[in-house]
Formats: sequence, C-alpha cells, structure tokens
Amino acid sequence: MSKRTRTSKIDKWIKEGRGSGIGLDYKPWLHIQDVSSLGRSTRLKGIKTGRQHEFLSDLERNYFYLTEYSDFVIDIREQFPLLPLEETIVIADELGIKHPTNPKTNEPIVMTTDFLLTIDKGQGVFEVARTIKMKDELLKERVLEKFEIEREYWQRRDIDWGIVTEEEIPKTMARNISYIHDYYDIRDFDAFSDMNGQHIEDLAMALLQRLLNTEETIRTVTSTFDKEVHLPLGSGVTLFYHLIAQKIIKVNILEPINIEQPIVIDSINEMKLKQVRYG
Repeated sequence: MSKRTRTSKIDKWIKEGRGSGIGLDYKPWLHIQDVSSLGRSTRLKGIKTGRQHEFLSDLERNYFYLTEYSDFVIDIREQFPLLPLEETIVIADELGIKHPTNPKTNEPIVMTTDFLLTIDKGQGVFEVARTIKMKDELLKERVLEKFEIEREYWQRRDIDWGIVTEEEIPKTMARNISYIHDYYDIRDFDAFSDMNGQHIEDLAMALLQRLLNTEETIRTVTSTFDKEVHLPLGSGVTLFYHLIAQKIIKVNILEPINIEQPIVIDSINEMKLKQVRYG
C-alpha cells in the first residue's frame, strides 16, 4: 500500500507539471507547504521569471537575490527534481550509499537540487546546478553521501554542479538586493501607477540631476524632490530604489545602502533609463 501511495504522489506531481517548464512556466518540485524546513520558508515573485519562487530557507532566499541581480543568469529554477527516481536509486546503489527515503514509509523519495540556473555570458547559453548548504552541515557524513548522488547525477548530464555555503553569499549584498527587489517595477506603487512612461522618465532624470549635484543625504534630496514635483512623501525614495534595481544607477552593492548618507554613484546608464518600459 505504501508503495502505491508513493508512486501515486510522484505521478500526480509529474502530471501537475512539477519540475518541468522554463521561465514563467516552470513549477518547482517542492512547495513550502510540502516540507518542514529548519529555516524560514519564503515565497517571492521573480523579476526574471515573473513567477512565484519557493524557498525553504533564508540561505536559499539570499542566494536567489544574488542570481536575480546577476547580469548573466537568465532563468532560475529552484527545487529542481532529479528525475527519473530510478536513476538516483541506481546511482546510490552503484556508490554503495543508502538512497534518501520517506521516514514514515521508508520508500525512496525524489531528490532535488536547490537551483538549476541558465547562464548566458555572451558565448552560448548553458546550465549550472547549485546546492545551498550551511558550512557546518558539510561536516555530516550523511549530508556528503547525498551530495555524492547529486554530483553524479549532474555529471552524467555534463552540467556543472557545486555547493554554495553562507561564506559565498555576501550578507550585505543580499540585504541590499532585498531592499530594492520590489522596486524594479515602479508602476506597482500608487504614486506612479497612473503616470505615462515619459512622465516617469522625466522624473527619474530630474532626481538623477539632484543626486549628482549635492552632498546632502539621499533622504534630504528625495524629500525636497517630493515637495518640488508635488509627489506624496516617500515617492522620491521609491524612485531612487527603482533606479538602483534597474541598474540605471550603479552603486557599490557590497556596501550598505543608507538613505541617511549622501550617495556615491559609480556610474549612470541613461540609455538604460530610456529602455525601461513603463507602459
């Protein structure tokens, strides 16, 4: 009975399309309600994919922020299943390793890789698989055994697989991206929702000029800007974060973004501003 139940569940998820599709159409194999996580589970709407992403820990979420900000990552598929199940069972048997099982039924479960990323660096599109784990977890023999199965699975597909720990995920950078992430599409905010594209572009240019020609804090500049252009208080900060999220303003993302300080701009991409669609 337990075997039929397991097969039925796996078949059901496959029929639902879990683990298949790309971009907007991809469906993660695992949803946060499917597993008990030691970390804080999170759902976030992706900028690059336009869909809801499922993360089972803070570390996964932080790594996602880095992939969202990267110029080279063009698709992000999380909780990617290592299917068919029979293949990982065979791999485990060949390695002399016990395959992961459901603790309640003792039946083999479908293993997953935290991220399958599609990369484009201008010399051809390729995929990489990344597993996210706290460094201390790598001291556990059982964790390493499971990783051996995972590594072999991806090696047979000629896909680069690697482990990412908290040491490879800069906290400040992840925190900065988390601040600006929701500001990528400024039309989501009431103050800008009814404006046409040219109006928003004009406001952005006006704010840029003020930021470039002052040593005042970002909060002071944006507050004055709100009054001068008759926008609700806080609209200038929204526009400021939007300019960073769109990479129209380039700042040192490894340093904390603090609106109580003057801004240090590395570069400005006015052409990118004209390419952003607001309609």
